[in-house]
Amino acid sequence: MDTKLTLVLDKQVIERAKSYAAAKKTSLSKLIESYLDSVTAAEKTKEDISPLVKSLSGVITIPKDFDYKDKYASHLAKKYLDD
Repeated sequence: MDTKLTLVLDKQVIERAKSYAAAKKTSLSKLIESYLDSVTAAEKTKEDISPLVKSLSGVITIPKDFDYKDKYASHLAKKYLDD
């Protein structure tokens, strides 16, 4: 069920929002509805971290100069190129 809502916003913000909505081929109302829905839905689905996971946090330390990309490339080379 749709309900009318009146907002008071800065004129420049409204103009930018209208331009953005037009570029996305949607209405300003749908754009705001989608935003508000995503913001409020995120609060509902947010879960607490379990005590077990909290206890494991920080157990493993990685050197600051660790090269993730190099390590991953080495892993892929070993997996697919080595016989």
